[in-house]
Amino acid sequence: MAKVGVVLAGCGAQDGAEIHESVITLLALDRAGAEVQIMAPDMDQFHVINHFNGDTMEPARNILVEASRIARGNIVPAATVSGDQFDALIFPGGTGMAKNIFDYAMTGPECTIISDIERLVREIIEAGKPLGAICIAPVMVAKVLQNMGREGKVTGGCDKQITADIQSMGIETEQAGAGDIVVDEENKIVSTPAYVEAKSIKEAAEGIEKLVARVLQLIG
Repeated sequence: MAKVGVVLAGCGAQDGAEIHESVITLLALDRAGAEVQIMAPDMDQFHVINHFNGDTMEPARNILVEASRIARGNIVPAATVSGDQFDALIFPGGTGMAKNIFDYAMTGPECTIISDIERLVREIIEAGKPLGAICIAPVMVAKVLQNMGREGKVTGGCDKQITADIQSMGIETEQAGAGDIVVDEENKIVSTPAYVEAKSIKEAAEGIEKLVARVLQLIG
């Protein structure tokens, strides 16, 4: 049985993990018979958004605690795990990921990544294990590849700004619709744009389900 790590950035599209993308990922993995370990950083999220009206809210919330809502409590701090514990790693997206896991939403392509998350991604890539990146997560993966001095390929969907930012990191891009995946065979990185392009949960699910299937196929 494959063991797959799923990294969440909180709970909520605008300030944490995109819930649809997260649940679809977990459902597809469960249907495939994979063993899953959900994880998240144990730290305060960048800010809290009222998803009804878009306003910021107080008080601060913890990323791990918020992600526990999606995980139903079955979750561990990302700092406590290493890449050798998994056969593959998958990142659902959400604008909140680009605020909490890395700061792309604020700083663009000069972004930095939480150290424990970058460590995990490096460990997976260096071990030749497959990695799935959904929605905005391919930008984070591109940044890690840049920091590692490696070439690679991911999708920014059809979004011109995201695509340009990825390319500025020296990483190749390939356009993809919501139902499509892009596979970097050399690095075993599978990416899909999900809600970067999707107009419905059905459209997001099509690409995510393909991504999960391909990640599992790439496990040696």
